[in-house]
Amino acid sequence: MSDTDQRYMALALTLARRGLGTVWPNPAVGCVIVGKGRILGRGWTQPGGRPHAERHALDQAGKAARGATAYVTLEPCAHHGQTPPCAAALVDAGIARVVTAQTDPDTRVSGRGHAILRAAGIAVTESVSEPEARALQQGFLTRTILGRPMLTLKLASSFDGRIATASGESRWITGPQARARVHALRATHDAVMVGGGTARADDPLLTVRGLGPRRQPVRLIASRLLDLPRNRLAASVPDAPLWLAHGPDAPDEARVFWQDHGAELLEIPQTTQRLNPAFLLQLLGKKGLTRIFCEGGGQFAASLLRADLVDDLIGFTAGVILGADARPGIGALGLEALAAAPRFRLAATETLGGDVLHHWTRAPLFFGPNTQP
Repeated sequence: MSDTDQRYMALALTLARRGLGTVWPNPAVGCVIVGKGRILGRGWTQPGGRPHAERHALDQAGKAARGATAYVTLEPCAHHGQTPPCAAALVDAGIARVVTAQTDPDTRVSGRGHAILRAAGIAVTESVSEPEARALQQGFLTRTILGRPMLTLKLASSFDGRIATASGESRWITGPQARARVHALRATHDAVMVGGGTARADDPLLTVRGLGPRRQPVRLIASRLLDLPRNRLAASVPDAPLWLAHGPDAPDEARVFWQDHGAELLEIPQTTQRLNPAFLLQLLGKKGLTRIFCEGGGQFAASLLRADLVDDLIGFTAGVILGADARPGIGALGLEALAAAPRFRLAATETLGGDVLHHWTRAPLFFGPNTQP
């Protein structure tokens, strides 16, 4: 692995990040085509998942791609879907060498893309910047191997871990810079999710704002009885998709109302009067979601933690104290021993105005093609 390979792969990874949140159910991939020390084409997976990064970069490079090197953040696809395989496109373009960051664990591809390239006489170098690539692809890898999306849980809380006063007042615990970052984080996820309690208390739009025109994430609300505020949510369905997860006992009137207003309803089995979170996440994986950004509330967050479904924690902490009578950020977990508590490792910290952002993770970064859940 040369410094040159790492440098161009770093650029390909930067390009891949542009697709996060807009390309599901496809992975967000970046591609750079280089010939004689000059960049000939740059590509990344386009909104909606088509065209793929390789096709995008090859179209830029044109005939100059013959004899060049392609840097790709994921093994080129080997199966026919809505478009021909990218591995075949690289062969047809006359690419002489392909450098990839990771093997695709999808059984339709895993190793086959590399094999197509080698069979055509193309030199292949694998696993360049693999840890960085796998961290970026965590959502796609989690869905491919575990069958569910990656789940990020976000909390904005006081120094003592409270998300609202005893009366329910919560706007605003954190400052404008932290709130702007939340919109940027929403934009890198396929869906923004809250529980019904948060939706009833805050009547949130759950859209990405302040970042210009873009594909909006799916807005997902888990509400057993579909007893939700109707005005803003219903009126905004044409602008941003709305999926509502509900229980078998949701009233027919509520189902009809939301369906008539364009929402997609997802019936989820219940466990002790709550929706089954593991079933919900598996269903969302089947529907193609790879990255979910959950913004509470406390009881819903606790149900996700109890089911061991949280991969990353994003915490925004403000320098304000609300006291024990205020509302906690996480509901009861029923822990009897400290050893049973969910634990995460610190990945990053950052100061945003008067607030602190801390990112914790326990998501595995090294899924392999034959990894078992």
